[in-house]
Amino acid sequence: MTSLAGAPGLASLAGGPLGGLANIASQPFLRYAFIAGALIAAASGLVGYFVVLRSQVFTGDALSHVAFTGALAALAAGADLLVGLYGACVLVALAMAALGTGEHADDTVIGSVFAWMLGLGTLFLTIYTTSPAGSEGTSGVNVLFGTIFGLSAGQAVADSVIAAGVCAAIVVIGRPLLFASIDAAVASARRIPVRLLDVVFLGLVGVTAAAATQAVGALLLLGLLAAPAGAAQRLTARPFAGMWLSGGIAVASIWAGLLLAYAAPALPPSFTILATATGIYLAAIALTQNGRPR
Repeated sequence: MTSLAGAPGLASLAGGPLGGLANIASQPFLRYAFIAGALIAAASGLVGYFVVLRSQVFTGDALSHVAFTGALAALAAGADLLVGLYGACVLVALAMAALGTGEHADDTVIGSVFAWMLGLGTLFLTIYTTSPAGSEGTSGVNVLFGTIFGLSAGQAVADSVIAAGVCAAIVVIGRPLLFASIDAAVASARRIPVRLLDVVFLGLVGVTAAAATQAVGALLLLGLLAAPAGAAQRLTARPFAGMWLSGGIAVASIWAGLLLAYAAPALPPSFTILATATGIYLAAIALTQNGRPR
């Protein structure tokens, strides 16, 4: 579940104080959450910077519903939740890139995918909840609201490796992707593969959305993509500095949110993580004037 009460061995921790970093490091579920969460956040921050720069926030919103639908489809079919989660997000992201006109997937395509996925999600939710395996419904709730404190060692390793791969890919394509995002026509004239970059980037957005779903849930993953990037773009006009600042803000939001949720077990970590990210974004607005630092 999304609170500490749902993780193994948390009953003895719920009423205690924070206990410092040594106490945190001694708890396996916290180690998994902090390590995997940091890498997922870094990937979300780096990818989210380009999502905001390219005005593709709506794409992230659509993929949040795709994540929910894909996970439920896998559960309804009796398959591993992660297969449906990652598979659906990546395939739909690539489909939006292929069906879009110009250098970006257009809003008509995204809106159509959005509505279609919501309908499929309702169907798979009904199938899953009426089956014996879905009688408790906890898996569906975890997909919606995240289960970062419930990550197993295998899940944490898999998510960490995937998120690290996304970060490495963004670093590799960052310069041409920035060029293509700012001025696609000039980039194309300079023989930069704008169309290919768009497809690759949306594929990375799909992978990141699937990973972020396990941290903050399908309903809230857009906040982890958009809020740190929005704050970074307000705090600096330098694109590469903003990219890394976005990643840093996302990691800080994950860690601060986990500490808050651990200190106050009644608060779900998804809420504390997104509340921290949103608070940083609001602080960035307060510290800037007309989009520039005061």
